[in-house]
Amino acid sequence: MPCTTLLVGKNASYDGSTLMARNEDSGAGSFAPKKFIVVKPEDQPRLYISALSGVKITLPEDPMRYTACPNALPNEGIWGEAGINACNVAMSATETITSNARVLGADPLLPCSIGEEDLLTIVLPYIHSAREGVLRLGALLEEYGTYEMNAIGFQDVNEIWWLETIGGHHWMAKRVPDDACVVMPNQLGIDSLDLRDALGEGRGNLCSRDLWEFIRENHLDLSMQPEEGLPTALDARAAFGSHTDADHCYNTPRAWDMLRRLIPHGAVWSGPRADYGPESDDLPWAVKPEHKLTVEEVKEILSLHYQGTEFDPYGRYGDGGNRGKYRPIGINRNNFVAVTQLRPYLPAGLMALQWIAMGSNVFNGMVPFYANVESTPAYLADTDGKVTTDNFYWVSRLIAAMADPHYGSCIAHIERYRRRMAGLGHRLTAEAERSCLRELPEDLSAYLAEVNEKIAAEAKKETDELLGKVLYESSCHMKNAYSRSDG
Repeated sequence: MPCTTLLVGKNASYDGSTLMARNEDSGAGSFAPKKFIVVKPEDQPRLYISALSGVKITLPEDPMRYTACPNALPNEGIWGEAGINACNVAMSATETITSNARVLGADPLLPCSIGEEDLLTIVLPYIHSAREGVLRLGALLEEYGTYEMNAIGFQDVNEIWWLETIGGHHWMAKRVPDDACVVMPNQLGIDSLDLRDALGEGRGNLCSRDLWEFIRENHLDLSMQPEEGLPTALDARAAFGSHTDADHCYNTPRAWDMLRRLIPHGAVWSGPRADYGPESDDLPWAVKPEHKLTVEEVKEILSLHYQGTEFDPYGRYGDGGNRGKYRPIGINRNNFVAVTQLRPYLPAGLMALQWIAMGSNVFNGMVPFYANVESTPAYLADTDGKVTTDNFYWVSRLIAAMADPHYGSCIAHIERYRRRMAGLGHRLTAEAERSCLRELPEDLSAYLAEVNEKIAAEAKKETDELLGKVLYESSCHMKNAYSRSDG
C-alpha cells in the first residue's frame, strides 16, 4: 500500500496559501513512469470506462480544463493522481488506507466499481470548491461503490477537506483546521468525527447520510461510554480503522516521523519516557505546527527516511540492527510528489501552482508550474516507456539509482541541487508575477505556458548537471577501482 500525504491549512503556511502534498508510490517491486499534462474539455470522456474494474459512468457535459499526473503507460488506466482545475480547485487521489473485518463484512468492497485509477478523472473537472468535491465523490461512492479503501484530498484557496472511504459504499470527511497540518500514511487517519455536525450543518464534518445507522446496526462504535444520540466525538479509527502489526512497521512510523518534524518540542518522541513512538496507535491526525511551513519544508517532510534515528537506512546511529526496520516516506518507489499551492494574494489566473518532483524523493528536486495553461512542457509531458535523460521522470530515476549506493559522497550534491531547483522556481515565478501585475498579458494562459517552458529548461539544465556529478561519484566507487594508474 503506497503513498504519503501532508496537508497544510492556510494559517499554517508561510504565505497564507493552502498546501496539499502527496507522494504517489508504486507497490513493492514495481515502478510507474509518470507525466504532467493538461486535459482540455474536448479531451475529457463523456462515457468513462474504468480499465481495471470495467465500471461505466456517464459524465457531465460541461467539464473544466485541469492538470493531471497520469501514468505514462496506458496498460492500467489513467491514474490522474494530482491536479488543479480551471476554477482553482485541487484534488489529490489517493492515499490507500486500511479498514477492519467488521466494516468489510458489513459493507463489502465491490469488484465492478470505482477506485484510485478513476477518481481524479470523474471528479476534478466538475467541482467548484473543496466541499463540492467531497459531495460529488461521496455521491459517486454511494451510487457505484469502490473496490478499495482510499482517502482523497480536496483543496481550494480557503479550505482543505479530507475524505476517507468506509467499506464499499460509505464515507466520512473532515475539514483541515486552518492553523493545522494533517499527516497521512497508508492508514485510516481521521481520529474523531462529529456526527452531529456531519449529519447536520456540515461545518467541519461530512459523511454518507446513513452512516449513523450503519454504525449502530453493525456495532461499530467501540466507545466504553457511548454518547447519547449522535456522537460529537466518534472514535473513527476504532470504528473503521486497523491496528495491526503491518501498520506498526509500514504506516504509523511514517506518521511519527512527520509529526516529530512538525512539533519537535510538543511531545517526547523517543526514549523510555516517549509520549509517542513509531508504533503508537494514538498519533494525532492534525496538529498545529511550531512554525509556519514553507513549500520546501513540505517537500523535505515527504522525503524523510528517519534521519537522526537508528531506523535511517543510510544512518550510522546505533549498532545498525534497526536500519530498515520501518518503511520510510522517501523510498525507492516514489513515482512523483506533487504540492498544489493556491495563493490568496494573487489574481485567479496566477493563483495556482503545482510543484512537482519525480522519482525517489531522497534524491530529487521540486519545481513549480502554473496550472492556468493549455499545455505543459515536453520535459514532463512526453514521458513514455523509453529511458532517456531528456525526460524529468527518467533522469530522476537514473540519478536516484546511482546515488543510493553512494549516499555519503552524493548527498551533498543532491542537497545543493534541491536548493537551486526550489530557488529557480521561486525566482522565475516571482519575475513572471511582477510582470503580470504591472501589465496583464493579452493571453495570460499562453504567457504562463512560456514561463513553464522556461522553468522546465532551467530544471533540465540543473538536473543534467547533477546527473554528471552523481555519475562521477558512482564511477569513482566502482568495485573494480584500483589505486595505481598508468605510467
